[in-house]
Amino acid sequence: MEKKETGTVFQIQHFSVNDGEGIRSTIFMSGCPLRCKWCCNPESWDMNPGKYAKKMTVDEVLKEVKRQMIFYRYSNGGITYSGGEPTCQAEFLRSLVYCFYDMGIHQTIETSGYFNWYNLEDIFEKLDFIFIDIKHMDGEIHKHYTGCNNETILNNIINIGKLDKETVIRIPLIKDINDCEQNIIKTAQFISKNIPSAKIEILPYHSLGNYKYDNLGLSKYKNLYTTPDERDIEKVKDIIKSFAIEVIEFK
Repeated sequence: MEKKETGTVFQIQHFSVNDGEGIRSTIFMSGCPLRCKWCCNPESWDMNPGKYAKKMTVDEVLKEVKRQMIFYRYSNGGITYSGGEPTCQAEFLRSLVYCFYDMGIHQTIETSGYFNWYNLEDIFEKLDFIFIDIKHMDGEIHKHYTGCNNETILNNIINIGKLDKETVIRIPLIKDINDCEQNIIKTAQFISKNIPSAKIEILPYHSLGNYKYDNLGLSKYKNLYTTPDERDIEKVKDIIKSFAIEVIEFK
């Protein structure tokens, strides 16, 4: 049966090795409810098709991805949904997830965690692996830097913990924003309590995507922050490890 549901995709990246185990195809879906001041993909904010994104049917995505299936099989890879925020296109995401689930393909999602859990719980039940961000434990600070409070995100992480899925918490580490000892301790405590099997990946801030703001006419949103040095990063890792949480790195 034809799958004519459509969504907006700004890239399908094959041979990806940074977005989960093995060789993967990462489907970057447009639209995001957050406006993180350090975002490196501002072209993903708008859900409308245009210069940087196009409408695709589920069948079109399936056709492109099926060509890569041999690589998934021999590398224990699969599909990763990313963005933007893939949960913004819930019906399109649902159709893709159900199709690939029926095909037995390993599925991963990269999410900010800002979505209505009860509208998407069935999707997460069919996923194999979840990357989800914790940007800051303080709700007001989180809102200042992302435009949204973190209450929904933290509640969704608690719900994900109940599914017993492989989960990696990603911390985008920005010097003097969220790298202080108090915030890292609160983050580790929260994870240890709610998803004790989860691992943490530290993603140090970089400014490589800043040129995009000028190209998109979004210069007023461009911000420059400081990348933590190796000593800063190791200090954060040591705090996390003191809570018996494994720190991993996908490269």
